[in-house]
Amino acid sequence: MATSTTQETTSQCNLSELKPFFMDKLMKKIFCFYDEQSLIDVTFKVSNPEAFVPAHRLILSAASPYFENLFNGDRGNALVIEINDIDSDIFERLITFCYTGQALVTVDNVAATLKAAIVLQLEDAATMCMDFIMSHIDECTLQGVYALERETQCELVKRKIHEYEIQNFLEISKRDEFLNFDVEKLQCLIESENLNITCEEDAYGAISRWYNHDVSARQEHLPRLVACLRLTQFDVGFLLTHIQSLPGCELLALQASMWISKPAARSQINSRFTESRTGLDARNTDEKTLLMIYQEDNATKPCVLQYNKPEDKWQKYASINEDSANYNAILKDDNLLFIGGAPYKSASKRFFSWNVINKTWQELREMNQARRLHSVVELDGKIYAIGGRGENDTILQSVERYTAFNGWEFVEPLITARCEAGALSLNGKVYIIGGSNGKTLKSVECYNPDSNSWTYCAVMREEYSGLSVAANNGHIYVVGYFKGSPAVERYDPYRNTWNQICSLESNCWRRFFCVSLEYRLWAIGGSVKNETRVEVYNKGYDHDRWVQKSSLPKGDIYSCFVIPVTFLTSK
Repeated sequence: MATSTTQETTSQCNLSELKPFFMDKLMKKIFCFYDEQSLIDVTFKVSNPEAFVPAHRLILSAASPYFENLFNGDRGNALVIEINDIDSDIFERLITFCYTGQALVTVDNVAATLKAAIVLQLEDAATMCMDFIMSHIDECTLQGVYALERETQCELVKRKIHEYEIQNFLEISKRDEFLNFDVEKLQCLIESENLNITCEEDAYGAISRWYNHDVSARQEHLPRLVACLRLTQFDVGFLLTHIQSLPGCELLALQASMWISKPAARSQINSRFTESRTGLDARNTDEKTLLMIYQEDNATKPCVLQYNKPEDKWQKYASINEDSANYNAILKDDNLLFIGGAPYKSASKRFFSWNVINKTWQELREMNQARRLHSVVELDGKIYAIGGRGENDTILQSVERYTAFNGWEFVEPLITARCEAGALSLNGKVYIIGGSNGKTLKSVECYNPDSNSWTYCAVMREEYSGLSVAANNGHIYVVGYFKGSPAVERYDPYRNTWNQICSLESNCWRRFFCVSLEYRLWAIGGSVKNETRVEVYNKGYDHDRWVQKSSLPKGDIYSCFVIPVTFLTSK
């Protein structure tokens, strides 16, 4: 018995291994029969233009319920079957799909192919068409997609469009087509846990735009839509200013405000959504916070501070060497990398690191050229040291790049030598912004590592001293001083344009540091009276403003980083 069982098991395993090869061989042979028109048992007569399309009943019946029902019906035994509502070219492509699982789809024929696939109940072919349409939305046009949805009334089409709208909600909500959504469609989107937004205000802004398009007709639907927002994710001020003033939404704003301000009463408050969207949570699973090298005015040496988000306060994380605090620094993985000379000391080639988790120091390979007042940025794991002042206090044009394998190597120099510039990486490129070369610069350069070349971008509207830069939601922000007052500009890399946005409240001559945290732009620095200000840019549907966070005692900021919270709690 044991031998028999072993032989049976071995035989089954061998058959299992052979099955994919057998099926592949079988399908190739079937397609050969079709290609050679061998053993054909049915022919379709198709109009526009007239054509005869041969096929095999068994294959078509297996591929589609439409053909299975056709061949089992009254016309099933006919040798020639007429098809009058599908073009011959499209029909032949879909018959080929039944054999191969593939069909040639283009922008010009995809709509007709989709409608024919729906008629012939070829769900896989219809899915292929919809995937093609959604990946070529600019060519197929969103208006055409919605026309297909209305014409076909197909659940697959509706589902694919809904998935696209969820993923591209911010873009969709700005288009004219969005203004004509019916309330049921919009509610379905706003309810979605996976709605692709950066913050809940994006969803509020979309509702406001839709509502304001036809206030009288849509006023009765407004509370229904607002109730789908995650109202408890707004602050109380926003609820009272924006939500409470909406017709019929007073109670919703009051309930959400109480839920936020009175935790003990939450069990008695009837609120539909009290947690943030799971889709938004999934994009923020690696929670981040701020880490700053800072020295209070009356302190003898700097320290490392971390930001406690739940309590909106700064607390000491570690002490740090006074000399190292002055170096140009960047965060890479779990290390702070200190590169080059201090701002008001001699230029240096030095390169060393401080591990945030273990709080240990390590010397690394020196740069080729001594620098100070230079810019440092990371792109694709490589560190760039850009411009600055050299050993003879000359303003540098050179740029060098560091990798662990090759050390420091020179790359293409800047077009314009500069120091004290802002630098960042965005969309696979390095940007160097402003700075000085004897006079304050407005110019901006962009480095493409693929071509090892720098090109000029549009110049800023003004020239700024003490500037800091950060990338946020696909744009570049510059925060600095213009004629003694703080000012902020935003750059759109796709349009290559700059525009000015509202300024901060801080007005003292101290450098800002800009960072992007939780899709928001943070500006840290400047001072009012005896405080170092911390402000967050809040861009809403109908406002642009800076919101103040917990301040610090008056002092100097040497650098600021966005860092995973786990780095600070792992030890």
